[in-house]
Amino acid sequence: MAELVALFAASFAAATLVPLPSEAALFAYLSAHPENVAVALAAATLGNTAGGMTSYALGRLFPQKKLAQLKAVQRFGAPVLLLAWLPVVGDALCVAAGWLRMHWIAALAFMGAGRLARYTVVAFLVP
Repeated sequence: MAELVALFAASFAAATLVPLPSEAALFAYLSAHPENVAVALAAATLGNTAGGMTSYALGRLFPQKKLAQLKAVQRFGAPVLLLAWLPVVGDALCVAAGWLRMHWIAALAFMGAGRLARYTVVAFLVP
């Protein structure tokens, strides 16, 4: 149980500006406990998505201004958050989504889906 909490925490931290490889944490957990794939995927996805939504919430704290750099994010809307798992860029996408006041349920759904897909690929790589 403590290992799952650590996986959740590592995944949460990795979704913020903390440079932590959550994929490595998931890989290590699944290497030790291959029978717990579903639970591990849930813990990692929930932690990482919660971290992304924290960045989203921080973005909502900034006053809105027109920024040309965010036109692509505005044009594609919440589906762009499928890429929120990407290093560095993903953090910026989450903050931008909050700053642009994207609907939080759509942001949560697309963030979670992208992160679950990434972790599922990692789970399949565990021998």
